[in-house]
Amino acid sequence: MHHFAYRGDDLCCEGVSLAEIAATVGTPSYVYSLATLKRHFQVFDAAFADRKHVVCYSMKANSNVAVLRAMVSWGAGVDIVSVGELSRALKVGADPKKIVFSGVGKREDEIEAALRAGILAFNVESHGELEAIERVAARVGVRAPVSLRVNPDVDAETHPYISTGLQKNKFGIPVTQAREEYRFARGLPHVDVVGIDCHIGSQLTKVSPFRDAIARVANLCRELVADGVDLRYLDIGGGLGIAYDDSRGSGTAPPGRTGVGGAEPSQGSASEGEPPGPADYARAIQEALEEFAGLDVTLVCEPGRVIVGNAGVLLTKVLYLKHGEIKNFVIVDAAFNDLIRPAFYDSFHAIRPVRRGETETLVADVVGPVCETGDFLARDRELRRPKEGDLLAVMSAGAYGFSMASNYNSRPRAAEVLVDGDRFAVVRRRETIEDLMRGESIPDWVG
Repeated sequence: MHHFAYRGDDLCCEGVSLAEIAATVGTPSYVYSLATLKRHFQVFDAAFADRKHVVCYSMKANSNVAVLRAMVSWGAGVDIVSVGELSRALKVGADPKKIVFSGVGKREDEIEAALRAGILAFNVESHGELEAIERVAARVGVRAPVSLRVNPDVDAETHPYISTGLQKNKFGIPVTQAREEYRFARGLPHVDVVGIDCHIGSQLTKVSPFRDAIARVANLCRELVADGVDLRYLDIGGGLGIAYDDSRGSGTAPPGRTGVGGAEPSQGSASEGEPPGPADYARAIQEALEEFAGLDVTLVCEPGRVIVGNAGVLLTKVLYLKHGEIKNFVIVDAAFNDLIRPAFYDSFHAIRPVRRGETETLVADVVGPVCETGDFLARDRELRRPKEGDLLAVMSAGAYGFSMASNYNSRPRAAEVLVDGDRFAVVRRRETIEDLMRGESIPDWVG
């Protein structure tokens, strides 16, 4: 569920009209609901209440410091993939002992910063990374806590760009090689093997791939315990999907497909069913963990999209309507530099009018000002017929929205706004033209 709903004909975030936010802050702007964030985190956390666990929010989904501070205040840890994310996590007061460091390309300066911060564990992705961690830990004079990320070769049945658990993916250590890598890690004097990690992909809409992955990891764990490895943590990653078709209750006709050739169902096409909720996900994980009976491990979860995805929208204004010979276009002031998911993944986002009025509909592509044919937010979408100046809300934009934004075409990035009940605050100001050129310089020998 989320807290975006119509009050009369006005679409609101909690108790605040989105039109009021647009009038105050401008467009395009991301708007996040604090109540939705809190509910989603607490429901996910409660789903694992019966066993020892740490919920490490995957901040790559949305790394705004206000969102992070809220998560940390509710007891969340953090899953990071860079020293920049580490800095953000520490800035908002995250407990270092609830921070896990994932990613295939950790630099030595990043490893050192994480060691000095005292994080819970590195999720190690390769033999070379183990060697780098050993070097840095020796230099710092500490033992580095590590979990090896095992690639179980399980098809997550998601978009190929966000699948991480197959042999052909760059992530993790092949399950067939993992036992030998654990032997190597245990022989390193400055490495402390604390657990095992497995992540198979993002936007999963079934629980069966999670069960399959854990079953393969369970077999490996039995071998590792027989080898004398003291496994204290089992990191099952994240990846639980959300529903992107939010047309129910919007007063619009059911939306069409998003892209040429049809959307990937796992990325939120209108044809897909409801993804499993946190309780269903937790039940499947718990059943799979019966394979670990007798093994006293703390479960580490890394949810991201499922917490923040439906807690945010992208507000945009209609600039022009263009009627071509075979297509209609709704040209808005948000572009794929603001929200790249539709262009990059052919993904679906419901689009709702901020003020309902017109009942007549049209089928159109919703496109931005960027000079690329791929700059679209929706294709062949049935919408309430908008007028120039109308506001639209691109739904389910809280995850991988602003965090993947760019300055392509020298476009300043959007503002971010957080709503709490009947109040709101700008939690990231809109970039200025001056911001775009900050850090650039012209050598005196040019021109």
